[in-house]
Amino acid sequence: MTVPVRADGNARRAGLASFVGTTIEWYDFYIYGTASALVFGKLFFPDVSPAAGVLASFATFWVGFLARPLGGIIFGHFGDRMGRKGTLVTTLLLMGAATFLVGVLPTHTQIGVTAPVLLALLRAVQGIAVGGEWGGAVLMASESAPKGRASLFAMLVQQGSPAGAILSTLVFLAAGTLDDAAFASWGWRVPFLLSGLLVIVGLVIRLKVAESGEFEKVKESGDVVKLPVAEVLRTAWRTVLLGIGASIMGISAAYFTNTFVLSWTTNELHMNRQTMLYVMLAVSVAQFLWQPLAALISERVGEARFMVCSLLANVVVAVPMFLLIRTGVPLLAFVGITLAVVTGSGYYAVLAGFLARAFSSRVRYTGISLSYQLCSTLIGGTTPLVAQSLLTSGGGSIWPVVGFYAVLLLVTTVCVAALARRTDRIHGTEPTLRAPATA
Repeated sequence: MTVPVRADGNARRAGLASFVGTTIEWYDFYIYGTASALVFGKLFFPDVSPAAGVLASFATFWVGFLARPLGGIIFGHFGDRMGRKGTLVTTLLLMGAATFLVGVLPTHTQIGVTAPVLLALLRAVQGIAVGGEWGGAVLMASESAPKGRASLFAMLVQQGSPAGAILSTLVFLAAGTLDDAAFASWGWRVPFLLSGLLVIVGLVIRLKVAESGEFEKVKESGDVVKLPVAEVLRTAWRTVLLGIGASIMGISAAYFTNTFVLSWTTNELHMNRQTMLYVMLAVSVAQFLWQPLAALISERVGEARFMVCSLLANVVVAVPMFLLIRTGVPLLAFVGITLAVVTGSGYYAVLAGFLARAFSSRVRYTGISLSYQLCSTLIGGTTPLVAQSLLTSGGGSIWPVVGFYAVLLLVTTVCVAALARRTDRIHGTEPTLRAPATA
């Protein structure tokens, strides 16, 4: 009778460690996105127009996404061959170090063009770290979960996104109480420097977790793959392609709201910076509260069915969201963003467990990391850049951006449905998109 108790205890520790570690990783990632929208254009690209400066800062933002697949391959390799725990300790240290160094980085005024080059390099290190973090955290939580609760425990990793957004927004709100000169001089650095303290907390928790039980079984059986990325590309490349498509909105939605919308409202719509940070904070709290409930609902109605319904609901609210934000009224902007975030985050809450189920445990770390991180490079990192470009080239019209948003939603929906059918066929399970039988 003691084994289940130990298993439950480790499951709780694994879930907590995955949540805390991923929260810190996303905090680090989000503060860069927030700084890109608010201050990096002025400090690191001062020789261009304000609009071009924002585009340039968003380009360095994208560098992190370019590096994420590399992190997924590197840490996926070691995670599938040597274990999940060690890789997760490494990714946390790597992310914390890069973020802290951004906080002490000289600006363009101090060291010239070397400043944006170093900024881009540190952003790339962030990308490598988060590229290896997400997949490992998902597996540490889901593979340690009680039977039948893998998706619910994987949701804890997805909670790291709104939790990281809440932390980053709170810190920027505190820094934003400074006058513009102080904020531009040193206030923006504080959120990056605080990352060092958060990493220490994360390491203490993460080091206490036992290795994933499913990986231990693979290791004991001698079924460890020598080159996981080659095995994935040989046997599961179709699953990877569908996984990329199924992840599109899970990655890009946050950067529509946390980065593009923040830039759009504070620059083009001239809304108050502090007010919009409060709006973003409230939206992140709403997402954090809704995602656990969404995961529980999905357990009852089926993951894939719930994801498709959530995405279609997000399509319906897309136009109202942008129209409400365009009013420039903070309360209406909050309502608009919340409509999109609540519908979209229902799908996002379930995405991690959904992707993990699609791959064999032998190459699962590499498989889900490739899917999610290649999507982040192709779609997620370009989201604020493309949206800002559409807004600028359209003379300030938001309709091209609305169309872009809707297309991403529809492609995601189609790929989720296709991946669900493929996973059901491979596992020999009942079709998850079919409506429940009625008596």
